[in-house]
Amino acid sequence: MQEFQFGPIIFREECVFHKEIRLGDPVTISLEMLKSKRDFSRWTISHTVFRDKDTVAAILTIEGAWLDTGKRKLILPPVEAVKIFSLMPVGENFIWAE
Repeated sequence: MQEFQFGPIIFREECVFHKEIRLGDPVTISLEMLKSKRDFSRWTISHTVFRDKDTVAAILTIEGAWLDTGKRKLILPPVEAVKIFSLMPVGENFIWAE
């Protein structure tokens, strides 16, 4: 991202906590795209934090876009980001945004 002078900008972040995680608990995180523009310029991604592989400890939802870090302006994502986002798992109720 530094080489191409771009990065994510977060507009909204929400975390809903369900269960406690203690030091030493095994933790896994899954992610899925919930919403995106077709060009992946704006998106909503959900991260589910699991304790012990099957207990949901938290759900983190992030809404964001891409920023030109030099010009400090919103941009369309570079081809490399589009490739990665097009492979991202989507949620059951995924929607393409206008």
